Amino acid sequence: MNFWQGKKVRLRGVEPSDAETFFRWNLDSEMGRQMDFLWPPISLAQITEQLTAEAQQKLERDEFRWIIEDAAGAAVGSIKSHHCNARTGTFSYGINIAPEHQRHGYASEAILLVVKYYFEELRYQKVTVGVFAPNAASIALHEQLGFQPEGTLRRMGFTRGAHFDLHYYGLTREEWAASPLKF
Repeated sequence: MNFWQGKKVRLRGVEPSDAETFFRWNLDSEMGRQMDFLWPPISLAQITEQLTAEAQQKLERDEFRWIIEDAAGAAVGSIKSHHCNARTGTFSYGINIAPEHQRHGYASEAILLVVKYYFEELRYQKVTVGVFAPNAASIALHEQLGFQPEGTLRRMGFTRGAHFDLHYYGLTREEWAASPLKF
């Protein structure tokens, strides 16, 4: 039994050899807009350097990045925890799934594995995620997983010459424990 293995995905650490995958993902402007903003092009060498440094970092502050692999071992996306506060027991994450791998259940399973780890192994009690208003698929996913709307920050994102809202969703340990959607 591997804690990091679900029915559809396996989570693993970042390797320098993932640079070509990240480089390819960075060429998808629409994926960038859904996650953060339209990044300018960066070199494969720079991505390799960043991933090499990240792969060698010691585990600190409960912040991790995982590569999401499908059952065949192909990288389909990544998920990264951030804003981890062990004192209050709260954390956040960001997730991306390459467009050709979306709507196969990879994101939901990866999220459930990460939430299970934080709630059952690290004693965290709440997860909060920010979702840009134009990302209807992510909004639907988080609502399906039982995340509750917690608020909206107006005009916090910008792309294609227009501002848009940022919605926050939260899930407590108790809500997660009562959900039928966990491992």
